[in-house]
Order: sequence, then C-alpha cells, then structure tokens
Amino acid sequence: MKTIFGNTRLQRYGRTALILLLIIVMTGPEGNGSQPTAGFTGSFGNHMSFFGVFYPQRWVVFLLLTLIIMSVIWFVKSTIRWWGERRMLRGSGYQRVVRTLAATKRRARYRSTRVSFYALALAFALYFPHLVTDQSWQTLVVQDVLVYLLLALGLNVVTGFAGLLDLGYVAFYAIGAYSTAWVTGSLPTPPPFGVHWNTFVAIPVAIVFAMLCGVLLGIPTLRLRGDYLAIVTLGFGEIVYLFINNSYGITGGSTGTNQIPFLSFHLGPIKYLWGLIPEPYYYLTLAFVVIFLIVFSSLEHSRVGRSWVAIREDEVAAESLGIHPLKYKVMAFAIGAASAGFAGVVTASQTLFVTPPTFTISFSINILVLVIFGGMGSIFGVVLGGLVVQGFVAYLTHSPPSIYNAADLYMYLGALLVVMMIYRPAGLFPSRRRLREVHQIEAGTAPDTMQVEIGAHRVQEDV
Repeated sequence: MKTIFGNTRLQRYGRTALILLLIIVMTGPEGNGSQPTAGFTGSFGNHMSFFGVFYPQRWVVFLLLTLIIMSVIWFVKSTIRWWGERRMLRGSGYQRVVRTLAATKRRARYRSTRVSFYALALAFALYFPHLVTDQSWQTLVVQDVLVYLLLALGLNVVTGFAGLLDLGYVAFYAIGAYSTAWVTGSLPTPPPFGVHWNTFVAIPVAIVFAMLCGVLLGIPTLRLRGDYLAIVTLGFGEIVYLFINNSYGITGGSTGTNQIPFLSFHLGPIKYLWGLIPEPYYYLTLAFVVIFLIVFSSLEHSRVGRSWVAIREDEVAAESLGIHPLKYKVMAFAIGAASAGFAGVVTASQTLFVTPPTFTISFSINILVLVIFGGMGSIFGVVLGGLVVQGFVAYLTHSPPSIYNAADLYMYLGALLVVMMIYRPAGLFPSRRRLREVHQIEAGTAPDTMQVEIGAHRVQEDV
C-alpha cells in the first residue's frame, strides 16, 4: 500500500483527477433548498456541447478537454526533448541560446536593469487610463485592483516579512474607511473638535488610526505563534466587524454611514475636487502604491527587514542575538496597517458610502490568496499576484461569462489557493529567502523542525 501511494506518477494522476472534479463542480449548476444535491448531480449528469460536435454529459466534456490538454503538453515536451537530443542543436547555436539566457538572468540582477523595468512599468501605468477609457473599467481597476494591491502589500509585510499569519487584516481596512467617515462628519459620532474636516485630511488620520490599532494588536501577540496568532488576529477582525455592525449610535450600524463628501484638496490657490470621474482616483491610488512600494522595499533591505526575517525563520535564535521580538512584531503590524488605512480612504471617498458587509473575514482570505499566489515575502511577486488575480476578477465583474456566478468567486479563490499549495507552495515569484525556507522544510532541516526536536529531547530528559 505504501508503495502504491508513494508512486509519483499515481500522485500526479490523483491530483489531476481531484482538480478536474473540483472544476466540474464549480462550473456546474446551482443547488436549491428543495433539492440540496441537484447542483452536485447536475454538475456531472447535465449535457453540454463539445464544440458543437456532440452533446455528451458534462463530465465527459471536461475529461476530453483534460486529455487534449495533457496530450498537447506531452507533445510539446517530447518535441523539445527530441530537438534537444539532436547533435546539430548541441553545437554553437544551442550553446549561444544557453549563454544568452544565462546572461539575461545575470543582467536582471543589475540595478540599472531593474530601474529601467520599473520606469517602463510606471510609464505604462500612467498611460493606462488613455488606453482604457471606459469609466466602469477604470472604476474596477481602482477598487478591484489597486485597492487590493495596497492591501496585499501591507499584508505581505506582516505575513511575508515577519511571518505573522494575520487573518483579520480587513479590520485595518475598515478602520481606514470609518475614520474617513468620522473625520468628514458622516457618522452619528461628532467629528473631532466638532469640525467637518476636508476629506483629504482623512488620509493621514486614517493611516495613523490604522497604525495605532496595529500596535494594539501587536502588543498582546508577543508570546503567540502559528495557529494561536492566527486565531487572535481572526478574533480582532471579528471584533471590529461586530462593533461597526452593531454600534448604531457610533458607526451607523448595519445601515452604514451617511453620504461621505468627495475627496478634495485645498491649499491656498490650489483647489481640486475628485468628483465622480474615476481617473483622478486612479492616479492618486497609483501614487500611493508607488510610495508604499518604495517604503516597503527600503524596509525589506534595512536592519528592520532583516530583523523581521530573523524572527520569521527562528524567533528564539533571533532573540538570543539581541533582536527584541515585541518591538519588531509591533512594527510589522503597524507598518502593514498603514497601506490598509489609505485603501479605506480611497474606498470610502469613491463609493461615498460604507457598510459593514464590505469588511467580512472572506475579504481577508482574498487578500491572503494574493500574497500566497504571488509569493510571500516577495514584493514583486505580490504585485504580480495582485495584478493577475484581481485583474481576472475585474474582468469577471465587467464581462462575466454565462457559466460564472458572482457568488462562487470565493470558491474559485479557495480552489486557486489549494492548487498553489500543491504545485507551487512558495508562490509564483517567491523571494530567495522564502524559497530557501520551503526547500529546508521539504528536506526536513527547517529551524522549526530543529526546535521541535530540541523541545522533545528536553521533555524526555525532564521525564
């Protein structure tokens, strides 16, 4: 039995079959209260067209598509292997290609190459509203891509850099949004000093409030790790959600806030009102994305970032070297919450209305999927993951196919998370440090494994 389940080929076929079953069920019809199993049985038993050739049951169609895809992959691999085995390609031409690829990889490590790439990416981002002039698309890009990108960057500081699993990160997003409503006088609670402040003033206020809440969350988590820390952060997110949902005299409760004024900027003769057009929100959010990218990248390569990595890899060893865990954990929560606070300002000022259902636990899971998909601890990976996943979500929202149901979005994201854990646990573009940790865990030489062994040895000696 052990030999059968240890067979690599059987494991690969088993994973493929499970993913195929998952896709069939996710794309199938919905169930209903009177027939709870109708959605499951209909996913396999209903008939659908196979490119107009014949009309078999759904599972036959997906099985044939899987076989076709696997055949194409096998054909491509076989062709590449055949061409690679030919002597004529082992000559100067083949070696030239290999040397070119190696030189390109080395060149990508140069700072000048990275700066040029970042400049081209920024130029494309600045010109993007002129390429996509549809205002509904621009709104989706701001709310479903850039805002999520800000949140993913902040969560990457907590989870990716410091290794602290935060399942209640959406709470900082809610604090930023409700701070905006409070400062502008859109809550039942009077604004500070009884003055309805300009919405632009809410940006620093929301960031500071989110960072203070990050400090309050980080202080009691000094002795918590792993699952226990995740439970505490999950409880923090639920506390914030229940507070804003039930405090009608403070936050407006489940009915939400009053109308929030448009974002505006007044400084002497300079006056600007954002209004309903999404393009100004796009440029403002993009500017803060660039700012946070620079700040977080600088922190990653600073003494603070190295301390976070040391705590993530082995907190006991880091503390023995003089690194104060409480100090750097609190810094991670506070700094990571800053981008979430600004994201709340953008959402509140653009939608002009904030309600508690926006800040449920599923939102935190969505942000965590972006970080895991791109690569925990890798800023470039998180940016790429946010653009790919949330860009696809924006496409489904704007032009949904006939088989797509908006209520199934988190099911798709959960399936993506499962697939990533199976095939690419470190993410698409993980940091080199994180990739090394994954390899150590797979080889059984990770610091956590060593701690467990030392702890077990001490327990045996005590007994």
